Amino acid sequence: MITDKIEKNKFLLIAGPCAIEGKDIAFEIAHKLVDISSKLSIPLVFKGSYRKANRTRLDSFTGIGDLEALKILGDISSKLNIPVITDIHSSSEAEIASEFVDIIQIPAFLSRQTDILISAAKTDKIINIKKGQFMSVDSMKYAVNKVVESGNDKVMITERGTQFGYNDLIVDFRGISELKKLAPTILDVTHSVQRPNQISGVTGGNPEYIESLARAGIVNGVDGIFIETHTDPSKAKSDGSNMLDLNKLEQLILNLLAIRDTASRL
Repeated sequence: MITDKIEKNKFLLIAGPCAIEGKDIAFEIAHKLVDISSKLSIPLVFKGSYRKANRTRLDSFTGIGDLEALKILGDISSKLNIPVITDIHSSSEAEIASEFVDIIQIPAFLSRQTDILISAAKTDKIINIKKGQFMSVDSMKYAVNKVVESGNDKVMITERGTQFGYNDLIVDFRGISELKKLAPTILDVTHSVQRPNQISGVTGGNPEYIESLARAGIVNGVDGIFIETHTDPSKAKSDGSNMLDLNKLEQLILNLLAIRDTASRL
């Protein structure tokens, strides 16, 4: 299990762009992440969606092509020697994606879909299940069990906020300790600041709260932090409004490490 390799007082960093927009930008972001993780001795997983299947508007960016994006993820993994993760959207995609990535992610909206969970489990990859915005902490044990009972105990959970009204999300930190009883638990600090269901049909966000959520997650003992980041979020083709500027990432990680170090001594 990748989280077994986390050093004392460190945490797993899952980071990368929302979507794979092209080879050059993906590698630029990945190289920077590798530099930061190496400098700070942080275990790193590079993330990127090869396709955005859940968009509000028909004209929203969905990807550059499944196979092209998956090949870029595979190249990043092999050439930079780092694990990569991507999300799938149907049971038939599990086997295809598993040829290129090390970790398969189940999107929050699909975290109850039995066939997808079983198909992902059968790849024998690490499975990261994002907690549905509509799901209680207690109900996540059934999602985890679907994977485990299908013969795969390599499971992580990612908290990404719970729906609050029509266009906001909140993170209930009481749930972190309960989720950790089920599986290693990651906190997604960028999707948690989203403002979904905007009248424009494009998801909004409040990235100024990213560090506040990340700090709270570290204090509450999360096993990892999930951050979508980009060299220029204003020009990102997907979810730019809630991504962290890549230039701000190193200082954020330094702050989180200091908090983790202090918390570990309490």
